[in-house]
Order: sequence, then structure tokens, then C-alpha cells
Amino acid sequence: MGGLASLVARLQIDWETLLTVNLPALIVVLIAVPLVLFLYIMGTELIVRRFPKRAQPTVRPWIWVGPAILLVSVILVYPMIGTIIRSFFDRGGSNFIGLGNYIHMLSDGGVLIVLRNNLLWLLLYPAMVLIFGLALAMLADRVSYEKPVKSLIFMPMAISFVAMSIIWQFVYYYRPPDVPQIGILNAIVVNLFHAQPITWIQDTRFNNYALILIAVWGATGFAMVILSAALKGIPGELLEAARVDGANELVVFRRIILPLMMPTIVVVGTTMVIFALKAFDIVYVMTAGNYNTDILARRMYAELYAAQNHANSSTLAVILLIAVIPVLIFNVQQFRAVEARR
Repeated sequence: MGGLASLVARLQIDWETLLTVNLPALIVVLIAVPLVLFLYIMGTELIVRRFPKRAQPTVRPWIWVGPAILLVSVILVYPMIGTIIRSFFDRGGSNFIGLGNYIHMLSDGGVLIVLRNNLLWLLLYPAMVLIFGLALAMLADRVSYEKPVKSLIFMPMAISFVAMSIIWQFVYYYRPPDVPQIGILNAIVVNLFHAQPITWIQDTRFNNYALILIAVWGATGFAMVILSAALKGIPGELLEAARVDGANELVVFRRIILPLMMPTIVVVGTTMVIFALKAFDIVYVMTAGNYNTDILARRMYAELYAAQNHANSSTLAVILLIAVIPVLIFNVQQFRAVEARR
């Protein structure tokens, strides 16, 4: 009983200390923030009402969106402009060298390998995610236990790419040929195919594909859920009418399902393209860019923090930005096309 009383007294003291130390912050969170929000709402409404009634519907959205635009400008636009400007200066940041950093980076053999790897990610990652996601959405739609199957497939999305990488380290684990294999993949290779174990992460023939496979495993559930929702939006009467007219399942899929799902497929595909261009975690955890697996985002991180070369890091960031912009423009055009069809 004495120990319990001591524990209760100690917890009470810690709670009192916590309240004493964090009381100003607690007051700000509970009172000041809602008060500021309330005053902003009331103040903006008073300002809007001073405008003519015809102008109020036009002015009100800009007043509401204004803080968000300001915040985005401070957090995103200003650093982006600063990064672009910094990429035209030398390592010290004092001498303007124009496109010198870009010429140096694009003529560096290591950076060319990085660009090749990013191209590989760009081609394989979105395509594999879309193929597996669409196939699983179609198959899950035809079974009675659809919900538990989708939950299991979507489960990798609940963990981070770092956790995925650690899990897949056990899948790719390599041991010498004369000892039992504890890595799942090498155990299959040795016991089922009677071949030599493979260093999946170090072998340059396989390592980039092995890393991409981890990302595909993580994102397939996301694509499946989005594509499944689009599939369920197709009227069942339309599909049944096609089958009654003699169309087989392949024709129904190619002529009806695929065209109707194309806007959703484009959106998911462009999202995966953006993910492929900014991939970082898996490569950082699994190889740290070694064994010819480096990619733009990880190389940019290494130039900034390991080499302390802000010029090269800014240059790689601008190259990554230039690669992403066409994808964003294409995505916006697709959204506008979908809205126009409505």
C-alpha cells in the first residue's frame, strides 16, 4: 500500500509540474487559437459586407483562401525560388556561374546512373502498380469475401516505406551457399530450383528491380481501392447488356470497363509517376545509394547533408522539379477534360 501511495503521489507531482510548465501553451491552444479563428471569421464577414452585394460572392472566396495562399507561398513558393536562384551560384554561394552546376551534374557519370535509375522507376513502378491494382480490383469484385481480401492487400499502406524496407530485408536476406538460407526468396531459389543464392540487393542485375518491387508491394493496395471504386461506379445494366449481345469478358473489359475507368486510371497513374520521381526512403534504407541504385532524391539529400554542397543539391532539386512539372500539367489537363465531359 505504501508503494502504491508513493506512486500516486509521484504521478500527482508530475502532473502538477506538467501543468505548471505547459500552462501557457495549453491556454494558447484551448483559448487563443479558437478566439483568433472566431475573430478572423467575424472580421472577414464585416469586411465582405462593406462591398456591393454583387461583388460579395467574388470577394468572399479570396478572403477565405488568402491565408492558405500566403502559407503556401511562405512554405513552398519562397523556398522553391530560393533553390532555383541558389542553383546558379558556386558552392560558396558568392559567385554566379550560370548553368555551370547543371553542366557539371549532367556530365557526371554518377548522376547519369541516378537519372537512369529514376527513368527505370518512372517506367516500371507506375505500370506495375496499375496492372496489379486493376487486376486485383477486378478479381476482388467477383468474390463474396471482397472486404477482407481488400483489407489484407491494402494493409502495407498502413506502414511507412522504412518499415517496408526492413520487412523486405528479411525477404532478400543472403547467406553463403553452404549454410541454410533464412531469406524467403533465396530459400525458394535454393530449395525449389536448386540454384545458388543471389545477393539481391548487391547484384546490379537485380537490385533496382528488387527495390522497385518493394514500392509496388506498398502502393498496389492504394491503386486497387481507387480503381475498385471506379469499377463499382460502372452501371451493371450496361455490362449485362453487352454480355447478352454476345460480348465475352475480354471484349467487355476492353470496350466498356477500360474506357469508362480511364480517367481514374490516368489519375492513379500520374500520382504513381510523381511518387516514382520523388522516391527516397526505400533506397536510403536498403542500399544508401550504393551498388548503382542511387536516385535523384537520395543523391540530393547526400549532396546537401553529407557533402554540404548546397549548389549541387539545389541543382538536383531543380532537375527533379522540372521532371515533375509536366506530370502535374498533364494531371490538371485530365481533370479539366473529365469536368468538361460532365
